[in-house]
Amino acid sequence: MQHEAVDPSHATTAFDMMLVDPTSSLGRAVIRRFFVEVVGRYWGREASDAEVEQAMLDEPSDDLRGDTGFLVIVRDGERVVGCGGAKVVEPGIAELTRVFVDDSVRGLGAGKALVREIETLSARRGVHTLRLTVRDDLAEAHRLYRRLGYTPVRPFSTSPYADNQLAKVLLEAR
Repeated sequence: MQHEAVDPSHATTAFDMMLVDPTSSLGRAVIRRFFVEVVGRYWGREASDAEVEQAMLDEPSDDLRGDTGFLVIVRDGERVVGCGGAKVVEPGIAELTRVFVDDSVRGLGAGKALVREIETLSARRGVHTLRLTVRDDLAEAHRLYRRLGYTPVRPFSTSPYADNQLAKVLLEAR
């Protein structure tokens, strides 16, 4: 499996990032960790394997590659500590999705560096607006997005998990 290196000038020095195929073993493993976190938070308890597998089937990530999107992983040395991606929903507009940072690196800049890298890669692909939904129980994520300039917008999703709908207009391609 070949990985594309991501521009490190937009990341903290402690973290490396690279693009991966979401259907690869590495991509599936980190996306599974994302779902373990969000499904567990939703239910207020540890998520079962069956619940996580069902969530992955209900909300596939296969479109986070090629012309429809991308997936970035975050590494701290050799350890994968997060992921995030962008999915194109229409020309010039993409959704920030699958953003996850391991508890062990929260508060150390990994989330901020990850979102900024996704913004840069999105702008280079012609995206002018990134939008997202975030549940109320994902308070750390909501605070991060607001600090990075994402603001409330008119609803674009009818998902029962879209408690907050935010967007950010990106600067011209960097």
